[in-house]
Amino acid sequence: MAVVTRGSPLRVVVTDGRGRLHPGFGLSRWLARVSPAAARGEIVVALVCDRKMRAMNLQFRGVDRPTDVLSFSVDCNFRESVGERPFLGDVVIATGVASRQARAGGHTFIAELRRLALHGLLHLIGYDHTQDSGQMERLERHLWRKGGMSKGFS
Repeated sequence: MAVVTRGSPLRVVVTDGRGRLHPGFGLSRWLARVSPAAARGEIVVALVCDRKMRAMNLQFRGVDRPTDVLSFSVDCNFRESVGERPFLGDVVIATGVASRQARAGGHTFIAELRRLALHGLLHLIGYDHTQDSGQMERLERHLWRKGGMSKGFS
């Protein structure tokens, strides 16, 4: 369900692979609560199967395998408003990959969804771990702690 946390400038809508609203395991509320101040607007987090993610990864990145998360930001010059909030973009998470990563990392599926959604959100607001000097990673760790996820995440 779409949730707006009081005091949060971020609205998170969670959907399934067909665009239908999904309860999202409390992901909306958690992500809105821990998001950095720069995250102002609305995002959609789509939970999709690995097959769909593989097709998207091939189409948009030329890589023929599923990945865990993809982010599709809206160019700030063409950012659309959703009500009073600008639409920041979409975060797509492969649930099968997330499940396997959670098992391998020794944490829950929900914790892995939170980790991936936060990672995707940071990309939407302009962070890029491939270009910075660890700034995005440090912010992620800080926000994990803020969200109660410090154990099991390095």
